[in-house]
Amino acid sequence: MTGGDTITGILMLSGTEQALTRGFIGSNILINGMSGGAALKKIVFSLVLLSFIYLLAVAQEQEPCLKVEASIRPRWLSRGQEGKVILKIKLAKGITINPQPSFVIECTPSQELIFPKNFFTASDLEIEIKEEDSQEYLNLENPIEIPFTVNLEAKRGHHTFEGKLKYFAFSKEEDWCLKSTEKFSASFYTRSTRIK
Repeated sequence: MTGGDTITGILMLSGTEQALTRGFIGSNILINGMSGGAALKKIVFSLVLLSFIYLLAVAQEQEPCLKVEASIRPRWLSRGQEGKVILKIKLAKGITINPQPSFVIECTPSQELIFPKNFFTASDLEIEIKEEDSQEYLNLENPIEIPFTVNLEAKRGHHTFEGKLKYFAFSKEEDWCLKSTEKFSASFYTRSTRIK
C-alpha cells in the first residue's frame, strides 16, 4: 500500500466495534471518539493513579512506629485490691517519640478497675526526657506503670482492660513526623473475695 492509498478499518475495543477514520496513512485514529493521543494520555493517567493507590496500600501494611504490650499485675485480683497496668513499648528502628505536642495514654472506662484519672501524659507518669542533636524524645526503655484499685462491686470472672496510646513519632533518618494512635488491651480475673 502506497502513501497515497486510503484505508478503512475496524478496531475491536472492549468487545465493541469502533470505526476508524477514513484518510491517508498517518491520519489520527479515533478510539471511543478520542484521538490516539488523548486516549494514550487517559491510559497513562489511569496507570499512574493505580500505581499511587497500590503504593498507598503497601505503605499502610508497613510496620507501625511502635507496638504496645499490655499486662495487669497481679492478673488475679480481689475486690478493693490495688494493682498496676504495665505497658511495654517497642519502637520501630530509627523512631523516637516526641514529648510534645502530645503523648497521652487513655484508659477506657471499666466497671471493674478504678483509675485516678481517665488519661495520663508523659509528665503524669514521670517518663524521662532525653535529648540528642537538639531533639528531645521520651525514654521508653522501661515499662510504664499505671496504678488502679479494683472496684468493691466488681463482678467475679474474666475481664479485659482496654486503652489507647496517642503519640507523635519522629524519624531522623527519613526526616518525617507522624501523629498516630495505638490500641492495647490486657486480660485479668476478679475474685469475689474483698480486701479491707
